[in-house]
Amino acid sequence: MLGIGLIGGAAAGSWIAEDHEDSAARGFAAAVPVWHSVPVDTLFPPVVQGAGEGPGGADRTWTRIAVAPDSGCADAFDPLLWKVLADAGCRRLLRATYTDATQSYVTTVGLLFTRADPAGMSALATRFRTQHLTERPDLMPRPYAARNTPAAGFGDDQRATWTISVRTDAPVVVYAVSGWADGRSVDTPQPAADAVRAGATTAQAQSGLGDEAQGLSGQIAQRLRRTVGSAATNATKRPS
Repeated sequence: MLGIGLIGGAAAGSWIAEDHEDSAARGFAAAVPVWHSVPVDTLFPPVVQGAGEGPGGADRTWTRIAVAPDSGCADAFDPLLWKVLADAGCRRLLRATYTDATQSYVTTVGLLFTRADPAGMSALATRFRTQHLTERPDLMPRPYAARNTPAAGFGDDQRATWTISVRTDAPVVVYAVSGWADGRSVDTPQPAADAVRAGATTAQAQSGLGDEAQGLSGQIAQRLRRTVGSAATNATKRPS
């Protein structure tokens, strides 16, 4: 009886593992067409609420002020950053720029849809983590500055803080880069993860710019995850 129980348990565990793998594969596959099958207002809503996303747990509200035409990646990244991302390929890049409720800060958030498979995304995520690439100022994403908006002067020299997240559950790299809306240049950019640490005293930390980049990118990543999950569920329900 013990032997039968062990065999049954092993079989059940195997089935659960297979179901999990199948679900993950469906989710990854469902993310591939999202860039053209999902409305822009779903991925980049006109208004994003960030409960507790500000300094000290303050709430944040971001208003979208510009959406870039979907494009390739040729001019969206500094050459060195694109060299790192190039192995994953560029299927499509979506970007939008937001401002906070006071229009003091501007943040560009991007979704890079790659051509990589799950193994490729895992390898890219491992490289970013083990080589600490998210901490390097020479690997900052570029902002999207739109004319006649508070982000009109948001160029490369205005980048103050940034964050990059390589997803392994989808062929997507989520990033955000923030700066001041008055167009001031920044001599020493700081990763958002450092700017939000307790006791940080940099201008980015004191102003809450790190929270802007990290909070907004986190909200957009959550929306992407929910959208992909819904698409995967719908695909499973469709008759073969």
